[in-house]
Amino acid sequence: LGQRPVRPYHGHTRARFSVLTMAGPTEEDIETATPLLSAPKVDDEAEEDGYAVSHETEAEYSSAKEGVVGGMPAGTIDDAEAPGSGTGLFPYLVIGSQLLIFIFYAVGTKQEFHTDDLTTQFDLVQMYNYLIGVTIMMVIGFGYLMTFLRYYGLGAVGLTMFITALGIEVSIMFEPLFSRGGWTEYVNVDIEAFLNADFAVAAFLISFGGLIGKVNPTQLTILTIVESFFYCFNKRIILERWIPLVDVGGTIVIHMFGAYFGLAVAYVLGKKPDMSKETSSKVSDILSLIGTITLWVYWPSFVGGSLSSGNMESELALTNTMTSLIGSTLITFALSVLYNGRIQPVDIQNATLAGGVAIGAVCNLKIGPAVALATGLGAGFFSCIGTTYVQSALEKAGLHDTCGVHNLHGLPSVVGGLVSVFIPLAISDSDRGNPGYQLAGMGMTLVVSIFSGLCTGALLKVFKDDAPMAVDSAYFESADEKDVEAA
Repeated sequence: LGQRPVRPYHGHTRARFSVLTMAGPTEEDIETATPLLSAPKVDDEAEEDGYAVSHETEAEYSSAKEGVVGGMPAGTIDDAEAPGSGTGLFPYLVIGSQLLIFIFYAVGTKQEFHTDDLTTQFDLVQMYNYLIGVTIMMVIGFGYLMTFLRYYGLGAVGLTMFITALGIEVSIMFEPLFSRGGWTEYVNVDIEAFLNADFAVAAFLISFGGLIGKVNPTQLTILTIVESFFYCFNKRIILERWIPLVDVGGTIVIHMFGAYFGLAVAYVLGKKPDMSKETSSKVSDILSLIGTITLWVYWPSFVGGSLSSGNMESELALTNTMTSLIGSTLITFALSVLYNGRIQPVDIQNATLAGGVAIGAVCNLKIGPAVALATGLGAGFFSCIGTTYVQSALEKAGLHDTCGVHNLHGLPSVVGGLVSVFIPLAISDSDRGNPGYQLAGMGMTLVVSIFSGLCTGALLKVFKDDAPMAVDSAYFESADEKDVEAA
């Protein structure tokens, strides 16, 4: 180890200091390592071997040496009482919410299961398979999709898991509140309740995508609870009781609500003072593609989970979704090259999934493979337009969308909603969907999501901090940070 040259890869500090000596780095070791961390350059020897290694700048190394990590003093960023850490109230808020939810679960819930006939048992087994698929989408799919930020891998995956767990809890509590009977009846905590809660979590994670790197754990706790309330109100009161909307795949109910709620919050909160770490790397882009592929594979489970298993409607939903996803994927690869000259990772990470978003409102109808494919192609087209042109225009207008949720969920949900307006008119044997109701459902969802998002954003501003944009060490204790402190 002492004789082999140290080659730091893409600025990671963990290997850099730990391999210098088994007993811990000395001042002489640090001085020896300094030339490796000078101005950005490519290692000639590495280039001869067929790969290039980028070194960190002297300024970044100096900050690390002085004990400053992610723009904050390394000795204070993990201190819950440190000003601007964003975690001071977090543990108390979570514990308090758990006490309240525990009381509700203790006095207001029940568990009743009816499995006497084989058909019911088969549906329960299939529903559990859907539940597994949708939960994998939430934790792994959304989690890794958001790892495109180079310095925010822990935040992307870890906070996604936190939002998923808390979101399931509060949605199981809030959704029955707005159902007929409300809390006057016991809430049955069964597999269906968990599946519906997973669908709600999808909306919360979509909103998180527009805010990732700019909100702290305290703000995320408040956002998840408040958004769950408004989501369940919109779904159960407006889109079921007042407007008989048809949307088995969540195009309007989930994607449109989650996207525009998150964008409204992002508009109110604005950018962080320090945005220098909003960047990606080859490794972070690859990890993000893992999330994209996970979502792509399990998306049919997402749209088919609310339907009874083993019938024509369920099979239509699954096959139409797969056809639409294939269409959006292929058009995305083509348009990415057409617009940018080369394939852009951000297009593949997002626009390939647009077909799954758009097809949800009509996936269970006999639209035919051609219409399903056309829906995917159209959604992929508008998603690429959003990435290439719309997102930069929104940012100039003061709306910073970190993950591009407007391109993946917002625009495709509008496309899918409009498809659901006109498709029922063209299908002679379908009594599903009414153009007026579909338009009204879209309009009311936009009103509720944007208004509630603006109010939530104003509330979250009270709990803002001065941490830099998208830096794990602001809220997580990282292995790299320990190595820097030791050095």
